[in-house]
Amino acid sequence: MTHQIDPIRFDGRVAIVTGAGGGLGREYARQLASRGAKVVVNDLGGARDGSGGSLSAAQTVVDEILAAGGEAMANGANVTDAAAVDAMVAEVTAKWGRVDILINNAGILRDKSFSKMSLDDFRLLVEVHLIGSAVCTKAVWDAMKAQTYGRILMTSSSSGLYGNFGQANYGAAKAGLMGLTKTLHLEGAKFNVRVNTLAPLAATRMTEDLMPPELLAKLGPETVAPAALYLVSENAPSNVILNAGGGGFERTYVTMTRGIHVAADELSPEMVAARFTEISDRAGEVVPETGSAQGQMALAGGGRD
Repeated sequence: MTHQIDPIRFDGRVAIVTGAGGGLGREYARQLASRGAKVVVNDLGGARDGSGGSLSAAQTVVDEILAAGGEAMANGANVTDAAAVDAMVAEVTAKWGRVDILINNAGILRDKSFSKMSLDDFRLLVEVHLIGSAVCTKAVWDAMKAQTYGRILMTSSSSGLYGNFGQANYGAAKAGLMGLTKTLHLEGAKFNVRVNTLAPLAATRMTEDLMPPELLAKLGPETVAPAALYLVSENAPSNVILNAGGGGFERTYVTMTRGIHVAADELSPEMVAARFTEISDRAGEVVPETGSAQGQMALAGGGRD
């Protein structure tokens, strides 16, 4: 069932989209601009593994936006470089007065099984995806709070939510973004700063050799962009994990079973083993609003005796 919704517009809003030189980021930037936003197209211009760099990809997208009548500027800051990101935010604030929207989309891939993966490759993925998103968010956070308006989108992945073979580094970073979202949602709530997570499934440079061509044909970035734009719109929710791609849209929840509650004199690993099926029973499972709420539920003994 669908409800009648007014057109979603971004007139007067200023958006930063990282990793916007191609793929999903390019689509987000173009669609935001087509709906009235002024857009910073940020892209380091490196290869899929993070090597190299060039502003040409970002400038190409800016040229496309300008040709279509929109407003945009290119920026080549590396999202892991706090000074460069701060300079980007200062530049756009000087030009357009504010930043309303941040889409943390920049990322790289270095897939290998964990046995064959170097710790350098593990650290680099965490640095780009997780730390890079934190760096960019930190650069706009206080200003968004001060203006009592902000919409921030993190980019997770099925690898982070559910795991995928050969992506221990990528999955760990993407799962971290889910946790970052949940805490920033709480800290930004009273300032009208809303924070969400998107887990896209799309045909991009990052996925071109991971899926068969017939599937990639159904997974254009345009099938993900509607979810991204909604999650950074004025009436967006907050603390949502939304999956999107190929026409499918689903929500992911971090749930907790009712579990069990036992007396102190019953505590033993054998008891856990004996009652593990009960502990795992998903009937009546809940979604705690905070980590503290989860702890309170556990201590309150709401589970089966």
